[in-house]
Amino acid sequence: MINLTIWNEYVHEKIHDEVKAVYPEGIHAALAEGLSGEGFAIRTATLDEPEHGLTDEVLNSTDVLIWWGHMAHDRVSDEITQKVAKRVQQGMGLVVLHSGHFSKPFKALMGTSCDLKWREVGEQEILWNVNPSHPIAHGVNASIILEHEEMYGEFFDIPEPDELVFISNFEGGEVFRSGCTFRRGEGKIFYFRPGHETYPTYYNKEILRVIANGVNWANPVHTLKPVFGNSEPVRAINKGVLV
Repeated sequence: MINLTIWNEYVHEKIHDEVKAVYPEGIHAALAEGLSGEGFAIRTATLDEPEHGLTDEVLNSTDVLIWWGHMAHDRVSDEITQKVAKRVQQGMGLVVLHSGHFSKPFKALMGTSCDLKWREVGEQEILWNVNPSHPIAHGVNASIILEHEEMYGEFFDIPEPDELVFISNFEGGEVFRSGCTFRRGEGKIFYFRPGHETYPTYYNKEILRVIANGVNWANPVHTLKPVFGNSEPVRAINKGVLV
């Protein structure tokens, strides 16, 4: 069973009525409910909890971490950022959603600005499945249509993705790399674009299927840890002098 921690800053839902109307218990709660039938052991964590809910005990027992943040990126401590990045390097999976592209952990792991173009007018988004044989695309249609979403547009300042699974086009004409995978150390990262806080995107069954697939894909493979440093030879070395 995958131990899944869903992290949400949980700020919009407390202070903006239009967001609370869509996610009355918070985006983290909606995701937990939507993924409840996937067989994951789910817990949630939020910004205002001690250590942002990401204590050493929680992080060390998390197989995959989902991250949603937007207006409070700067309130995430550098210490927790470093711990999350280290755990990913050690093998923890990370699924970064929507505006989590600008979160401290994602930027630390990418090493770039992670900036992009955006527009919020509730236009249509079509997500195209451009890698249908990828595990994250399992059971996903050729396209997913979201009638109202925030636009993200290229250029998206991220490193070249290891794999591109989804691209989006928007009613206003922009395109965006909306489903990207990366590997850092022993950990796997999936960035998935949809999920603006004023739209019910995280109730959409197709979107939840992609997120669940992302969690399954990012789940660490438990193999022998690599050994670093000075190493004994695996076979005898002829120490004779070559002439």
